[in-house]
Amino acid sequence: MIDSGLPRNRFAEHMHGVLGHDGTDPAELLRQGREELAAYDVKVRSGRVTRLDETEDGVSVALEDGEQITARTAIVATGLSDDLPDIPGLAERWGTSVLHCPYCHGWEVRDRRIGVLTTSPLSMHQAQLLRQWSDDVVVFTAGLGELSETDEQRLKARGITLVPSPVVEVLGEGDQVTAVRTADGQTTEVGAIFTAGELRPHDDFLSHLGLDRTDTPAGSFLAVDATGKTSSERIWAVGNVSNPMANVPISMSAGTMAGSFVNATLVGEDFDRAVAEQTEQAEPSDPVGFWQNRYAGDDRIWSGKVNAVLGDIAAGLEPGTALDLGSGEGADVVWLAKQGWRATGIDISANAIARGRDAALAAGLTEERARFVVSDLSDPSVLDRGYDLVTASFFHSPVELPRTEILRRAAALVNAGGHLLITSHAAAPSWADAAAHEHRFLDAKEELDELDLPEDDWERIVVEHRERAVTSPSGEPATLEDAVVLLRRR
Repeated sequence: MIDSGLPRNRFAEHMHGVLGHDGTDPAELLRQGREELAAYDVKVRSGRVTRLDETEDGVSVALEDGEQITARTAIVATGLSDDLPDIPGLAERWGTSVLHCPYCHGWEVRDRRIGVLTTSPLSMHQAQLLRQWSDDVVVFTAGLGELSETDEQRLKARGITLVPSPVVEVLGEGDQVTAVRTADGQTTEVGAIFTAGELRPHDDFLSHLGLDRTDTPAGSFLAVDATGKTSSERIWAVGNVSNPMANVPISMSAGTMAGSFVNATLVGEDFDRAVAEQTEQAEPSDPVGFWQNRYAGDDRIWSGKVNAVLGDIAAGLEPGTALDLGSGEGADVVWLAKQGWRATGIDISANAIARGRDAALAAGLTEERARFVVSDLSDPSVLDRGYDLVTASFFHSPVELPRTEILRRAAALVNAGGHLLITSHAAAPSWADAAAHEHRFLDAKEELDELDLPEDDWERIVVEHRERAVTSPSGEPATLEDAVVLLRRR
């Protein structure tokens, strides 16, 4: 746990709505929490995160002192700041007699003369809430913009005093507000002020990830599901950094929910890894067993997005019939079907095919549009037809598989005028241990030579390498090199 030691409510002396802790100083709750946490195997350190990156199997966190920490997941609970109007005397009384939440602080200032320093049209709601705490409420309306006759009538109907001149100074003794001076030179006595600053979530350290966001009347915040999960598979966000309305108990609840689901995710991943270890020990002569084990876990193996090369090239082709070799979890087949192709995916793993069918069903696709077959290219339902596009994206296997033979047989299924697209790794990742990659990947020209297809029958459209931006396991920006071969049958 990395804590900057600057919680949003550090200016307040008490909390409400926290069962069993009503009126407790937030700092005391934090102290108790740290004391309880000390009994568990948790490392707590002071610091501030400057950057968070996704890696191949987790996250990488950079601290302001230069230290780098890696983990499997991250829960972001960095909160927000209230950027107050630049009015003398306002900020120094924040949390004592300059307040923002009628539910957090209204009881303590009940029956005083309460001033509402408006900062946006949302302040209209704040003013109405405060009327229940006092019969004497003064609303400084300049921040509302042009006040409609309806809103003016609504406030006056409850006996609220309206002051249109902008506030230029907050007066008081020590941390207690006594009056407000406005631009017209007038002084209005008040016993407390409620206002609302601009809400600034502390999420700059992950803005480069492009996570989904939700636009609210209070500003733009990280979008999360019911468990606190962001659009990243590795990052959760709880409290005010994702929910500007969250008070202490709501934030505690969100943290509990996120912690539970992160734990469940990691437990499931442990089982997936155990299956993968068994897979690595599979007999080299048993590719079906290897890939069955590979897809035996609960978690998704791949990104769920269409392969970039396929998406780029197929978007320029007239949709027809398509065959995807080694279709895995079905992302390419689903994408092709959504573009108007009648797509078939084949894979030797029944587990992978089951996932593909589930993905097509979730996308609302019929079997006519997105069909999946367990096959090694010997199934008559696959062979007894031609295809306008046959594609194989990263058709590699760490166990024995007659790759070139399968690709040649697949090429024979391409209709006249149709296309064969092969996208493959041109080299191992730059960060990988060279000794661990004894396999030599083919470059694009070598891939074409290996296929050895008759030149009279095939026109070369693309034979090239393309670079793909990724993040290395250490969190550093990196690139992978893909070999692309696109042929058209004459």
